[in-house]
Amino acid sequence: MEKKDFNVIAETGIHARPATLLVQTASKFNSDINLEYKGKSVNLKSIMGVMSLGVGQGSDVTITAEGTDEAEAIAAIAETMQKEGLSN
Repeated sequence: MEKKDFNVIAETGIHARPATLLVQTASKFNSDINLEYKGKSVNLKSIMGVMSLGVGQGSDVTITAEGTDEAEAIAAIAETMQKEGLSN
């Protein structure tokens, strides 16, 4: 299992547009990918799950991936988080 922590720096947090991009990125991989926030864990391939967490600016989130392409999945998601200004 691969795991990476992120601090959300975007003023709007993980709202609709970045959530959609994260879901699209996660959906490219076979691994099970989850987003954890405040003790809750949702499937990162589910837009409704991601939006239901209401992740705001300054939040700490953990993304985990488990499967054959877990390392590539975490790397791609980290790149998307950085590119979209969600975390540094």
